[in-house]
Amino acid sequence: MRLLTSHWGRLCTTIAFVCASICSSPSWAAPEAKVWSAVQTQKQALLDTLKELVAIESGSGDREGLDRISQLILDRLRGLGGQVEFIEPSTDTYRMHDTPARIGRMVKATFTGTGTKKILLIAHMDTVYLRGMAAKQPFRIDGNRAYGLGIGDDKAGVAVILHTLATLKALNFNEYGTLTVLINGDEEISSPGSRNTLTQLGAAHDLTLSHEGTSINSDQLSLATAGIAAVTLKVTGKASHAGSAPERGLNAIYELSHQMLQTKDFSDAARGLKMNWTMVSGGTNRNVIPAEATAAADVRVEKVTDYAALEAKLRETIQKQLITGTQVDLTFERRRPPLEVNPAQVTIGRHAVRIYAELGKTLKVLDSVSGGGTDAAFAALNTPNPVLERFGLQSFGAHSNDNEYVLIDSIEPRLYLASRLIIDFSRGLTQ
Repeated sequence: MRLLTSHWGRLCTTIAFVCASICSSPSWAAPEAKVWSAVQTQKQALLDTLKELVAIESGSGDREGLDRISQLILDRLRGLGGQVEFIEPSTDTYRMHDTPARIGRMVKATFTGTGTKKILLIAHMDTVYLRGMAAKQPFRIDGNRAYGLGIGDDKAGVAVILHTLATLKALNFNEYGTLTVLINGDEEISSPGSRNTLTQLGAAHDLTLSHEGTSINSDQLSLATAGIAAVTLKVTGKASHAGSAPERGLNAIYELSHQMLQTKDFSDAARGLKMNWTMVSGGTNRNVIPAEATAAADVRVEKVTDYAALEAKLRETIQKQLITGTQVDLTFERRRPPLEVNPAQVTIGRHAVRIYAELGKTLKVLDSVSGGGTDAAFAALNTPNPVLERFGLQSFGAHSNDNEYVLIDSIEPRLYLASRLIIDFSRGLTQ
């Protein structure tokens, strides 16, 4: 069970969203005609954009592909009137065990308006797929589904941003102060090169909308996502002959097993903290006492502060060794922080529910953690301002090889939601 305070806070939020849904009943609400009309003209154009984006393979480690897709995105943003630039990862890159030597560059665009509100739109152009895999799943349309590798995660998010901007341009709307777009190329590997830029921009803007996809089963926005860390334990012992002189060795596998067993119950369900050992390796030959052994654990948290406490507990615990003389080394990678709920998010989420109700549709705004972490958490790390996730299309099959798709009939509602939210926030109508 969760702590009582957490449960009560979430209950109050849920009640607020239910009230918003009732008060925004489609029995009297209707879409804003000019915005809805502008959105409808973008549906086919967005599908055409998806076809272009999916045709470019852009795995996180494929710098050539990332350069191609980032150039396409930059050109499109320039064509929409933005002041555009590439941002290369700098020396402050947070390097992890799977960080490639060359990280994809970011694309940043700035649109200057007549108002005061600063709004940030984020998405990512990289995918989990390897070069050559797209040949087996090119872009195609089958009924209400548009298929393609990376289409939902997160090329649809990029497309929604581009066509939200196109919608605003068609409406001649520029009542924001600054509308900033950041598309990064390293989200799937925990954003080692873009995390600091995301955090800086998030703190400098009044509202951030992150464009990961949502479920095919229900339209959702998220106010909370999990934080993710990776723990690696490496034990160094001493090799010797397992048959004739095992006593001369220091068995790294025994020591590693000891360490895993004494840390196996570090999860705390009440806090939403999870730590699970998931990978292990060791030894070189059947007849050799193993000199090295390694284990990896997956960590999920709901509070940023849980990282430091868990790391400290791990480092203290591993000092209690089974085999004197072995060396135990721990690496604690903070792959991304959690996105935590704040009151400003709740206010925007409530307004989003009302906007969707104008279309006769129900929007769920989730304040509990589900699934993995996203870049929204980096944007929210140093600001009390609202950061909301899942403004992409309804999608299915992320990270799968043969069935990733988006629902075509989610294009217009999602464009309407994003466009209206930007317009209303710029005009101070989301209080």
